Amino acid sequence: PVSLPFAVGQCGNQVGCRFWDLALREHAAVNKKGIYDESLSSFFRNVDTRSGGDGPDIYKGKICSLKARALLIDMEEGVVNEILQGPLRDVFDSKQLITDVSGSGNNWAVGHKLYGYQYRENIVEKLRKTAEHCDCLQCFFIIHSMGGGTGSGLGTFVLNLLEDEFPEVYRFVTSVYPSGEDDVITSPYNSVLAMKELNEHADCVLPIENESLFDIVNKIHQMINSGKLGSTVKQNSLVTSSAGSTKTVQEKPFDAMNNIVANLLLNLTSSARFEGSLNMDLNEISMNLVPFPRLHYLVSSLTPLYTLADVNVPSRRLDQMFSDAFSRDHQLIQTDPKHSLYLACALLVRGNVQVSDLRRNIERLKPSLHFVSWNQEGWKTGLCSVPPVGHSHSLLALANNTCVKPTFIELKDRFMKLYKKKAHLHHYLHIDGMEQSCFSEAISSLSDLIEEYNELDATKGGPRTDPSRLKIAV
Repeated sequence: PVSLPFAVGQCGNQVGCRFWDLALREHAAVNKKGIYDESLSSFFRNVDTRSGGDGPDIYKGKICSLKARALLIDMEEGVVNEILQGPLRDVFDSKQLITDVSGSGNNWAVGHKLYGYQYRENIVEKLRKTAEHCDCLQCFFIIHSMGGGTGSGLGTFVLNLLEDEFPEVYRFVTSVYPSGEDDVITSPYNSVLAMKELNEHADCVLPIENESLFDIVNKIHQMINSGKLGSTVKQNSLVTSSAGSTKTVQEKPFDAMNNIVANLLLNLTSSARFEGSLNMDLNEISMNLVPFPRLHYLVSSLTPLYTLADVNVPSRRLDQMFSDAFSRDHQLIQTDPKHSLYLACALLVRGNVQVSDLRRNIERLKPSLHFVSWNQEGWKTGLCSVPPVGHSHSLLALANNTCVKPTFIELKDRFMKLYKKKAHLHHYLHIDGMEQSCFSEAISSLSDLIEEYNELDATKGGPRTDPSRLKIAV
């Protein structure tokens, strides 16, 4: 099965850059002989560049030239050009890129309405070309941010396009949400306008908050500097560092944060790429974790956060890893699932872990977690035998939980502060096809979503006992 990533906007492409770098590193660690195998084919094509890269994929034998299955889209050239001049330049060619020079000026309407219609044909053509090379296209990934113009506007335009062109292929979206102190004054508008599209057209959304990523990076630096991790952890051997990768250029401040998101995506897709005793396809996540179509926002937590650490770091006890996955320090969004209601939860484990370890930890954690009364056994588990580079095991937990509600309420409040004063509205309304009704529909879509979570929260504290069953005489 193939997952086809779309990186849209500056943030999306910076995360994408880290993701491809780490994916290559991960496959290189496993694939010592340089043979093109099924595992590599899920993210990369193997082509003979002598035919201009358009020749058929080579499915047998040595790796000739790997090309990422992806589309990179940005209305400013900067980040995409950096990728093309950097160590990943051979993994992409111009047929996979769509760029402009002027950017979207932090304006959703410019990204969605203006560039969307302008680039529609180009995007569809490149999408079809890329999809033609996939034997078994399982899902699309969109990586974007909510606060800027291109990521939020064009990112959600691409989401709609994917639904039109390939309605049967699942759409996963990794959305980076702005923090309250965001320097983009219009980010609440962009985020709420984008939320309406995510509500209607995504199958699964993994919201990620800049603030959480920032906190995780800071905590790790504090731990190193306080010496708590012992002398075995080297400063540059953490998940948040790109040291040891193909990069030789100066690390950027966001690289550390983007690496965490890249690791989330690697763990999410590990079952589709590698062998395991309990394989979990991405469409199974949506099938098992999303009981109501609009409530498809999943809280992700990642552990250990030292994934790329040297092997000589003593591995944390397995049970500790499961406990960490349910602690707030390891979440990529600042919220509290333990005091909210779980609709379902998935655990994607990598490395040498047994099914019995999984069962034991689920039984141990279950009493402290509130599940909806009709889905007390709402666990989905995956076991992939290949751990992340330099580690014995890792765990990604995905929770469909009502705790995402405060994030959405805060976003609504920040939107209303601007909207009541009609501040900055004129920048949006002079774009063709952008009406004031777009704003009122977007805020009512968000309010409805919050209300759906409220209704579920109201059922919390109901009976947690199992319904009585028929007694069968033996």
